[in-house]
Amino acid sequence: MSNIRPDFLNYCLKVGRSLLPQACLLCGADNEDGPLCAPCAADLPWLSRARCAVCAVPLASGEVCGACLDRPPRFDRVDAVFGYRFPIDALLQAYKYGGRLALARPLGEALSRCVACDVDVMVPMPLARGRLVERGFNQALEIARVVAAGTGVALLVDACRKVTDTPPQAALPWNERAKNVRRAFVCDADLKGKRVAVVDDVLTTGATLNEIARVLRRAGAASVRGWIVARTLPR
Repeated sequence: MSNIRPDFLNYCLKVGRSLLPQACLLCGADNEDGPLCAPCAADLPWLSRARCAVCAVPLASGEVCGACLDRPPRFDRVDAVFGYRFPIDALLQAYKYGGRLALARPLGEALSRCVACDVDVMVPMPLARGRLVERGFNQALEIARVVAAGTGVALLVDACRKVTDTPPQAALPWNERAKNVRRAFVCDADLKGKRVAVVDDVLTTGATLNEIARVLRRAGAASVRGWIVARTLPR
């Protein structure tokens, strides 16, 4: 009986949600398709195609930005969907800090439609144990589950670990972020010859992706790319 009751309550909850209209998180309109209505989804800040072929920063001209030419990163390229500005920034903050887990689905589906599936495996950007306990979930992992379902690329849930509980990157000046994540990750998988995609929600300076790319290459990865929901834009 102890197992039947929770299952029955969960079933009733699903039925109730299917019968009651949901409100779009952005405009509040009744919506049967999920957290966002179609017009609001269309108005999201989709990233322009005029961007750096390596780090995905928007460009006025050329194929590779000056920063990537000057200091090529350890990752090969970034595939990103949105510019990190309103309302995608508000949605990601509600997802990550407000526990709106339902947003993992539309964010992951958008990412899965915008990536080139020429990789062998994907790994989610790991969280340190303390941050995972505090938040209750790894936002990159939940998005990666949706992307794996949409693309068919194998998801290695436990391939990488974050072994240092570093301060949040968003709280630090840009020039301190690389030092903050140095030696923060380990990889427990044998990735010899594998083409690896790292899934994450936001890319700012690229310091975190650069550091985990270093670790993945030491584990044998032939190439590393970032699959990112939102890319911050130049100030």
